[in-house]
Amino acid sequence: MMSLVLRGAIRFYQLTLAYFFVGACRYEPSCSAYAVEALSKHGGLRGTWLAAHRLCRCGPWGAGGYDPVPPAAARPRTPLSCHPARRT
Repeated sequence: MMSLVLRGAIRFYQLTLAYFFVGACRYEPSCSAYAVEALSKHGGLRGTWLAAHRLCRCGPWGAGGYDPVPPAAARPRTPLSCHPARRT
């Protein structure tokens, strides 16, 4: 739910204010496209962190170039259970 709201806000930015900053991004994909992809791949919390980290790098002192969203790490999931956890 949180990522959906954030993606909507980014889409609003893309349709309105991004027009004034055409060509300002040093990275490919653009920072807003990166944020949308990070939110859809990693969820609201981690996606927001990745997007904020990218925005901090996207300045006049940044290198630029191709910077894709890192893949989502495959986390081993333990099945839900009502039994107490075993301690080793």
